[in-house]
Amino acid sequence: MQGFLQKIDQISPVIYVQIWENRIKVTDIKSGNIFDEKPLLALRRIGNGREVVAGIGEKPESKPNPNIRLVNPFSHPRTLFSDFSLGQILLKHIIDTLLKGKLRLVAPLMVMHPMEKTEGGLTAIEYRAFKDLALEVGARDVAIYQGEELNQYTFSYKTIKANDEDPSYQP
Repeated sequence: MQGFLQKIDQISPVIYVQIWENRIKVTDIKSGNIFDEKPLLALRRIGNGREVVAGIGEKPESKPNPNIRLVNPFSHPRTLFSDFSLGQILLKHIIDTLLKGKLRLVAPLMVMHPMEKTEGGLTAIEYRAFKDLALEVGARDVAIYQGEELNQYTFSYKTIKANDEDPSYQP
């Protein structure tokens, strides 16, 4: 079974997600493809008050439209995460855009890296929110990383995962 999992890991996409309040950078480590823009989600109001995604990133910001609402799910005065559901929609669209055209046989491995508002470390709630966000957008396994920006050329998911510390863990 261990050999099978190692083979799955070899073909899994590895996604590195860096989140700032006014920027989100998502890197496909194996291909080097990068999405790097403002974390904006444009929602268009349709019938019955429902909203659908009209765009992501900076493009929708340039065209004012009364039927479109721009939302940043990573902007809050006290924490980096303000809206889980909209963060999930935004990250899913970014990953789908980044991996577009690739045959996806297995779910990706994902590293979530909050880049600011982490003084004193993440709380157990923040840790859980970032981990759940990755799982909800389709990650097979998730590591939460805190520290300096990782280098995509020396990136090792195994090492990052081995050093991932859940703040709620009490030995």
